[in-house]
Amino acid sequence: MAYPAQSGFRQRKLQPKMRMRNTSADGSDPSPLFEDTSGGQGVGGGYARGHDKGAAAAGTVYPGQNLLSDPMSNLAMAYGSSLASQGREMVDKNLDRFIPISRLKYYFAVDTIYVGKKLGLLVFPYMHENWEVSYQQDTPVAPRFDINAPDLYIPVMGFITYILVAGLALGTQNRFTPESLGMQASSALVWLIIEVLATLLSLYLVTVNTDLTTIDLVAFSGYKYVGMIVGVVAGLMFGRMGYYLTLLWCCASIFVFMIRTLRLKILSEAAAEGVLVRGAKNQLRMYLTMSIAAAQPIFMYWLTFHLVR
Repeated sequence: MAYPAQSGFRQRKLQPKMRMRNTSADGSDPSPLFEDTSGGQGVGGGYARGHDKGAAAAGTVYPGQNLLSDPMSNLAMAYGSSLASQGREMVDKNLDRFIPISRLKYYFAVDTIYVGKKLGLLVFPYMHENWEVSYQQDTPVAPRFDINAPDLYIPVMGFITYILVAGLALGTQNRFTPESLGMQASSALVWLIIEVLATLLSLYLVTVNTDLTTIDLVAFSGYKYVGMIVGVVAGLMFGRMGYYLTLLWCCASIFVFMIRTLRLKILSEAAAEGVLVRGAKNQLRMYLTMSIAAAQPIFMYWLTFHLVR
């Protein structure tokens, strides 16, 4: 007869520990019948849980913090920076071998005063007397300190301005198209390259040992864009007669400028040679200088005559 009592005891023992909640007076209770009291209750329990979460968040270690504090990662970053600096130096060295960046900085070392004086010299070179380039410890001074020094600022700006003026001239004649402007720019650039290459070949054939560099020749060949711009603008304002008169003046000016500038460069080694050799070579060098100078008016007319009608 003890078995029923034992089975009832077992049932009471297996029943989970739960606490009944009070119901309302009308017997309705919209809340759940049971609530879990294992994690604390009331305000105190909520504060405990919030405090535990804050402590856990404060003690959390993110993967990036371990990466930054790792000595091996710092070493890898330092090694990567060293490789990047070495690669940069190697690129700069190889780039300077083909494109002399440090040399180009010299040709753009200009200021407003130099540009104004050089433009005046290109348009009116007849009263200028001293054409020698100044040197300081066997190094030519920057163009902003010497008006006779070649520069690339005026040729580059002149080329861009010439293309813009050509577009304006074509637009006033209802002949402007993007293709025509591109053809104008490419034609001027190709003729400039041909002129520089022909000059280099001529200097090689005549065996002239001069300090003229390729960049110097580009600079001297680019000075003619100033006269071309003045001629086209005069043609737009005063017609073809104004174009021809202005261009004729600019052609004579650039011819005189090139003669007086290049003769010091090309004839610089004549004093170190014998009398016979000096006489023969001087004649060839003078012809070469005059040919280079005479080519400037031809290119100036060829690149501008179709822009004025």
